[in-house]
Amino acid sequence: MSGDTDPTDSFDAVISAADAPVWIVTTSAHGHRAGCLVGFATQVSIEPRRFLVGLSKSNHTFESAATATHLAVHLIAAQHFEVARLFATTTGDDTDKFARCDWDTGPHELPILTSAAGWFAGEILERIDLGDHLGVLLAPVAAEAPSTDHAILHLSAVADLKPGHPA
Repeated sequence: MSGDTDPTDSFDAVISAADAPVWIVTTSAHGHRAGCLVGFATQVSIEPRRFLVGLSKSNHTFESAATATHLAVHLIAAQHFEVARLFATTTGDDTDKFARCDWDTGPHELPILTSAAGWFAGEILERIDLGDHLGVLLAPVAAEAPSTDHAILHLSAVADLKPGHPA
C-alpha cells in the first residue's frame, strides 16, 4: 500500500462494493410535493432512533425539503425499478412525478409511494451542510414495515441511470 496515491478511486470502489440500498425520499411543503432517489442515507443512532439522508443541493427536492417539517423515506423493492427510474431520472422542475406513479397521502401530508417495500416518515430535526449535499437528520414518527418476500433495490441496479439533475 502506498500513501502517495489519490484515494478517490479506491474510496469509490469500497463504496460501490458495499452496494447499499437506494431510497426514495418524498416530502410536501406549502402544498407542493417533491421526491427523489437518494444514494446517501443511513441510520445514525439506535437510541434514540435517527436516520440521516443526503439530498443533493442541485436537486428539485432540496428546495422543498429546505422548508418541510417531515420527509418520507421509502425502501424500494427490486421489482419496482421503474419507480426508482422515475424518481432518479426525472426532475420535478418540469414534471409531476406523482402523476406518473401510485401514492397515498400519509402522515404530515407526506406522499407515500404505494409500491414501496416499506417506508417511514421522519420529523426533520436538523439540516447539516455536507458539501454538495444537505444532510437531513430525521426522527421516525410513523412507519410501515417492509415485506420480507421481495428483494430490495441496491445502488448497483441504478448506477447507470442519468440523474435529472447533476449531483
